[in-house]
Amino acid sequence: MSASSEAKSQAFAQKMSAILNYGALNLALGLGYRMGLFDVLDQIKEPATCKDIADQAGLSQRYIKEWLGVMVCGGIVELGTDEEGQDLFFLPPEHADLITRRSGHANMGVYTQEIPLLTKSAYDAVAHGFSHGHGVEYNHYPEFQAFMAQLAEAKHRQTLISSFLPFVAHGKIQSALKTGIRVCDVGCGQGTAAMLMAQAFPASSFVGLDMDANVIDLAQERAEHLGLSNLRFMHQDAAVIRDDTQWQEKFEYVTAFDAIHDQTHPRQALQGIWSMLKPGGILSMVDIAASSHLSENMNHPMGPFLYTVSLMHCMPVGLVDNGAGLGMMWGRQQAVEVLTGAGFCEIAVREIPNDPFNVHFEARKYA
Repeated sequence: MSASSEAKSQAFAQKMSAILNYGALNLALGLGYRMGLFDVLDQIKEPATCKDIADQAGLSQRYIKEWLGVMVCGGIVELGTDEEGQDLFFLPPEHADLITRRSGHANMGVYTQEIPLLTKSAYDAVAHGFSHGHGVEYNHYPEFQAFMAQLAEAKHRQTLISSFLPFVAHGKIQSALKTGIRVCDVGCGQGTAAMLMAQAFPASSFVGLDMDANVIDLAQERAEHLGLSNLRFMHQDAAVIRDDTQWQEKFEYVTAFDAIHDQTHPRQALQGIWSMLKPGGILSMVDIAASSHLSENMNHPMGPFLYTVSLMHCMPVGLVDNGAGLGMMWGRQQAVEVLTGAGFCEIAVREIPNDPFNVHFEARKYA
């Protein structure tokens, strides 16, 4: 082996060691986040013994001791000793600012749960997909879907009314919502976005659509509990309504939050949305901030993570029933091309305040 080859081999061996370490660290971080241990360490605010941490958390000291070993070796928690030589553990506030529930928009700790949940949900099904090329049904992902619904709910509650809607069409949509328009949320899931809009803008009327009948039932129950008479939910695939006269030109505004790339037939879904809009109507499509070209994603700070989430969920659910299987990383260029092909004009791609993962595709139907 030449000196150059040996150096490359050693460098790759070091990289593999880092991968194994960080993969294991992500799993332990996810457990710590789930069990609230980072919040406990943050609240203690000073170096503490394992027993003190366990007592504060109400959890097993032995499990926490082993977990702290991972956190110390991974550089998440700092290690010290007291006068008696006992180990003391401290979560620096600079770390807590990014991995605790108080972190708000900066919270990266919550995302450590995604890969473990996807592995539990669909590891075998995705492995089989490599052989036959078929998709993976949504029923493989109940825990992951529940997690993503909680994540979306927290995000929408923080930003939808206060910062996102004022940003659409330079404030024109917010003004129209106050006066009264018809709005449809496509891929509404458990309906949080639609409910928040219906509560904030009682003069407008709202419809939430989703292909999952179970989440539609749940969303309708929640809306009725809240007494939202200006909102209803329907089990409906947007991809099959393009030529349905009961849906044509019914809405001034349509939203699709992180929903289009999961569609089995995204082109038809966007054609359906175009048909649903009145002339001059606006679509807000929120989707991942990435390029359609792999070479341009190589330096994406979250590239490996996002491609893995896509591999384990977004792509396989999009392949069901001979679907397109776009995947999460379909990118801006392809998104604009598909929007254009569906008939949209004045397509603008804008960054979203306080959202580093997504961009806002604002598109209009010809007036």
